[in-house]
Amino acid sequence: MTMTESNGTGYLRGCPESQDSQLTAHDRDEIFIAVEDLTYIYNHDKAGGHRALSGIDLAVKAGEFLVVAGPNGSGKSTLARHFNAMLKPSGGRVIVAGMDTMIPENAWEIRRRVGMVFQNPDNQIVSSLVEEDAAFGAENLGLPSEEVKKRVEETLRLIGLSQYAKHAPHLLSGGQKQKLAIAGVLVMRPSCLVLDEPTSMLDPAGRVELMETLIRLNRTMQVTVVLVTHFMEEAVLADRVVVLSDGRIAVSGSPARVFAEVELLAELGLKLPAALEIAHGLRKRGFSLPQEILTMDDILAYLKNN
Repeated sequence: MTMTESNGTGYLRGCPESQDSQLTAHDRDEIFIAVEDLTYIYNHDKAGGHRALSGIDLAVKAGEFLVVAGPNGSGKSTLARHFNAMLKPSGGRVIVAGMDTMIPENAWEIRRRVGMVFQNPDNQIVSSLVEEDAAFGAENLGLPSEEVKKRVEETLRLIGLSQYAKHAPHLLSGGQKQKLAIAGVLVMRPSCLVLDEPTSMLDPAGRVELMETLIRLNRTMQVTVVLVTHFMEEAVLADRVVVLSDGRIAVSGSPARVFAEVELLAELGLKLPAALEIAHGLRKRGFSLPQEILTMDDILAYLKNN
């Protein structure tokens, strides 16, 4: 399947890796973020503090596309904010690129390496022109103006906003604004991109467009991507899925492994993607579809060959 072919979900799959990539097979096995027995309690120094995370153990590999899913209140966003030291553990520890997030001196370098993109892109847009907004973070790093200009041009081209460089951000669509928020982070050349519910305010077309951009960044630029979402159709695209419930890991593994837990996902109020609902129904009717089937294309190919 080529980069322009659909996987039956409306998203792209199997994007070719860049021949310029510097990420080796050994690098892919390296742990970029290590979470060890993480506990987080909001207002932990006050009576009645809320325990949002309990005993989380998780390792994110360099170059991985990880989806963190779960119902509202499960702790997804709290976990994501630990990945760039926005939050500090109440217990346990988080190590990013070998740096402990509890050490204040590490915060700047961690945040340079791990870029955060939030739910509402309007909260991250600060300038009156697209190209100026994309340049904002890199300028704050003190980079030479020519280097900033080069990075902005490359990044806007990569994510498909070159033609809007001179436009006002408020004239962009919701999906384009979210891509601009991503551009502002990418210009700073982070190793990892953490996105907290970035598609929740987008229409279906905007979600498809943004997910295709994230896949392209992960596959061609080898950016480690951590996507927090409650849209389970987005989890199909991941290398690995972690599902949280009540601040704990309920299930984790490959998309096929996680989506095999149909009853558990239903208990958590997580809706299966349409293709997997169909596959589950076919299995209940006696069809022995393999668990690796995740998309409508997969189902059609199986039925055609069997």
